[in-house]
Amino acid sequence: MPDPSPVKGRLAVAGEWSAPRADFESRNPADLAEVVGAFPAARPAEVAAAVDAARAAFPAWRRTSRILRAECFDRLAQLVKRDTDDLADLMARECGKNVTECRAEVVEGLHMIQYVFGSGRHGVYGEVVASEIAEKDAFVRRKPWGVVAVITPWNFPFAVPLWMLGPSLLEGNTCVFKPSEDTPAVGQRLAELFAEAGFPAGTVNLLHGAAEVGEGLVRNPGVNVVCFTGSSEVGRRIQEISAAMPDRTVAAEMGGKNAVIVCDDARFDLAVTAGILSAFKTTGQRCVSASRILVHESLIDRYAKAFVDATKRLRFGDPLDPRNFAGPLIHTEAVEKVLRYNALARKEGAKVLLDAGEFRPEPDRNGCFLSPFVYRADWRPGIRSLREEVFGPHVALIPFRDDADAARIANDTDYGLSMAVITESYRRMRFYRDECDYGMGYVNLPCIGAEVHLPFGGVKRSGNGHPSAAALAAAVTHPTAWTVNHGTEIKMAQGLAADIAEDADVPAITGPEHRNGPAATPTGLPEAAEAPRASASAEEKPFQTPELWALVTTARVLPTDLVRQVADFAEFVGTRHGKPPAARPPAKLVAPPPPVDDDEVDLGSVPMAEEVVDLSGVYYGTGSMSSIGLI
Repeated sequence: MPDPSPVKGRLAVAGEWSAPRADFESRNPADLAEVVGAFPAARPAEVAAAVDAARAAFPAWRRTSRILRAECFDRLAQLVKRDTDDLADLMARECGKNVTECRAEVVEGLHMIQYVFGSGRHGVYGEVVASEIAEKDAFVRRKPWGVVAVITPWNFPFAVPLWMLGPSLLEGNTCVFKPSEDTPAVGQRLAELFAEAGFPAGTVNLLHGAAEVGEGLVRNPGVNVVCFTGSSEVGRRIQEISAAMPDRTVAAEMGGKNAVIVCDDARFDLAVTAGILSAFKTTGQRCVSASRILVHESLIDRYAKAFVDATKRLRFGDPLDPRNFAGPLIHTEAVEKVLRYNALARKEGAKVLLDAGEFRPEPDRNGCFLSPFVYRADWRPGIRSLREEVFGPHVALIPFRDDADAARIANDTDYGLSMAVITESYRRMRFYRDECDYGMGYVNLPCIGAEVHLPFGGVKRSGNGHPSAAALAAAVTHPTAWTVNHGTEIKMAQGLAADIAEDADVPAITGPEHRNGPAATPTGLPEAAEAPRASASAEEKPFQTPELWALVTTARVLPTDLVRQVADFAEFVGTRHGKPPAARPPAKLVAPPPPVDDDEVDLGSVPMAEEVVDLSGVYYGTGSMSSIGLI
């Protein structure tokens, strides 16, 4: 049996659990008088310590065999199986989801753990690719980034963290995990299971707290990857902060305004059931919940009646009672937000079909219960209630004329996470597959119910191209190219020549930055460069202006833009070429002077060597500064 006493919240850093601290409380949304636990809000020094601990644990964890890392997940799976019922009960008390949903979420988390364990032995984490050189083997290998910050939502407090922690840890990263401040007890229990499974100290660190803790974690430059699921506003903030950090990747899933499309050939009962599940499972508080059901105009009246009748039969109440369909909203602020959108829909001309408002399933328990709000609305541009995410039991029934009209309405939102189409036509399935904006699409199903071996993410404001679950491995690793030559000589790709000139008359190319360290970049013409050297003949001055000639013959170091002019004129442009055209004199290289002390020499008076070497057909790289003298 689960322990009903309040959870004592602690932080976990470098394998050590802090003393309990009660900075904030977690309460049961079905009964606000019940305190689920009291938790510490991590302070800035504790956030920094958690990142440092993950950074310190990274080298050893990265070097651990991938298979041995995976075996930690096998042990974790056994613990989750052992504790499934207790985890489901704790989750139902803390986030308000019905216990049957909570048990399904624990199983989903278990599936992610099992997927990660299996991937340890047969997962693809690199490729062997062909080379145009027969003696070469070429590999693409994925390497872990380092420290991953995992910031997760309250509505899936067990499965979503595992979507992120699982791939991150398997690939050799270490993690700092910050669960939602609305479900810290479930997050802490998950961290305890990681520790019990034998994950090394510092590989999984736990922080509690609200927005300021998350922002402190995101601002820490020791974090290489941020994995986030939550609102688009917070996700955008994370990306803005991270944009200033060159060694930072963000994988963000950020909500949706999802639609179920019911075509005129739909199986009617299936369409009603798909709409009900999409709209009201988890009381409409899934990022993939449907707050829009688009119905062909020939079916809209019949569908609206059947949908409302089915909704009236749903039971909302105590989340620990498995007979109930759904439970409360997460907190009073969520109730207030949904009520504002209900009022907005009325103001925007909606025809309300069902609205019973707030209620108490049990008179003596004060919870955050809100009945479904169902309305009919014709689509037109700019209707906020049809375009903005609500996150609650709020759904619009919208008629459409034809498939093109339905796709246009479905796409008329800033989000693109999930969608479903109910049809018997394979041609229609293909049309909606190609024309709608989404990351997850379903046919003859609700728009909820993702499986862990598929990518979970969206487009537009719903995501940033780094889906979660099985697809997250690409975001928490970076691909590297590794090429091995098995031959006894060098052969270059693209036909690039690999032979090196062996003419003893060609002097070694050295320069002041090689002899005495980097030289300063000239800001203009040296004072001694006002006129060409008297000893230089016109035949040895192939440059177009006296000023350019003067600078080249006097400066020890040439700015990059001048080197480009010289290189362009001399016609050696980065690869080995033949002789320049006969009409132009060949480029000449003067061997630089012997080492000198920069403090004792006027750069404008450094003597140039007498010997001249033909450079036609030879390329010398300049880097950011030139260290060769040209005449």
